Amino acid sequence: MTVDPAVLEELDRLRGRVPELSGSVLASTDGLVIAHDAHGIEPDSIAALAAAHLALARRFAHAVNHGDLRESVVECDRGYITSYTAGPTALLTVVTSGDANLAMVHLEARRCVRRLVRILKLETKPQHRPEIPQQPGPAALTRRTPLPTLTTNARRRQAAG
Repeated sequence: MTVDPAVLEELDRLRGRVPELSGSVLASTDGLVIAHDAHGIEPDSIAALAAAHLALARRFAHAVNHGDLRESVVECDRGYITSYTAGPTALLTVVTSGDANLAMVHLEARRCVRRLVRILKLETKPQHRPEIPQQPGPAALTRRTPLPTLTTNARRRQAAG
């Protein structure tokens, strides 16, 4: 896979602005590496784990009606793992040491994400998709309740009626 040099340049710029950065991985939401600046960490594993974590965090956010997820922070004994959504189909995961200024990491990573989204939008050209004609659908089906969920009396009434 060919990576846009502008994406790699942006990840390199992030490393320059955050000295405590151990690595960064830009991945698709299905866990595939798009680009990385990771030394000493396995980018494929980080991408897969980050995608799974993102999916779980999104469900968590929706479960409490807090809207769309933007970022997630995991604090460990020796550092932070922070994931940021980068548009609807990508995420940036940043691994930093424990002495990182988390506010500075957020500031720089969020700026990086905004630039990456712009770069990625330039890469994706809209494809013309033919319209699929709408077929008239079948008549609405009546809703049926499975028998195991009915009470015994309701089953008797249903059998009698």
